Amino acid sequence: MSLFKRSALVAAVVGGLTLALAAPASAHVTVNPNTATPGSYSKVTFRVPNEKDSANTTKLEVNLPADHPIASVSVKPLPGWTAVTEKNKLATPIKSDDGDITEAVTKITWTADANSAIKPGQFQEFDVSLGPLPESGQLIFKALQTYSDGDVVRWIDEPTTGGTEPDHPAPVLKLAAATAPAAPAAPAATTGSTKSDGPDAFGLAGFVAGLLALILALLAFQRAARKPADSPSETSPAEDKKVSASA
Repeated sequence: MSLFKRSALVAAVVGGLTLALAAPASAHVTVNPNTATPGSYSKVTFRVPNEKDSANTTKLEVNLPADHPIASVSVKPLPGWTAVTEKNKLATPIKSDDGDITEAVTKITWTADANSAIKPGQFQEFDVSLGPLPESGQLIFKALQTYSDGDVVRWIDEPTTGGTEPDHPAPVLKLAAATAPAAPAAPAATTGSTKSDGPDAFGLAGFVAGLLALILALLAFQRAARKPADSPSETSPAEDKKVSASA
């Protein structure tokens, strides 16, 4: 097997293994983006893929964290799906400019009509506006995904301290302060003219010379490969005449 064929085979095997390992992780119910600015209002999207080959996803339930109640929760309408929110009384009211908020949304349930369920090989996105978000930490949204065959997948496992991913991880929104943009680098000191109309001439010339050398080497290699080796017993016509005269 040639070196080129071996390299192609290795690349194909590595690519296949990479896709096989990445596929399970991409099938989880996730929240996107997975980070937000503390104290802000943010729009998040719950992305729900269908993991089954013979059943449709007909319902999604998302539980908002009770330990971090959110005062304002709005659901974006999604054609073919009915969204219902549930509210509970808060043990500790949330202070706001409009007064104390004594209840908050704790659960959102989306239910599909007969023609809008998530079919095998498809996914759906559910948009929610939340705010104001807590000043630190993270929000864990435990989700339940219901299939048309009655199966319910519970995406409720919280993140582990060891860094390993659980079997059914819950969507997690991390709260991180926005980073300030990096200061632009100071321009380097130059001498003489600073005008530049294109790529460096010496670098371009070197590249062209190297490319021509490579082409010539390949052509020489092809000629050498096609040219048959000279036979050691072959003699020229002049030498044949000398042999005849001497005889």
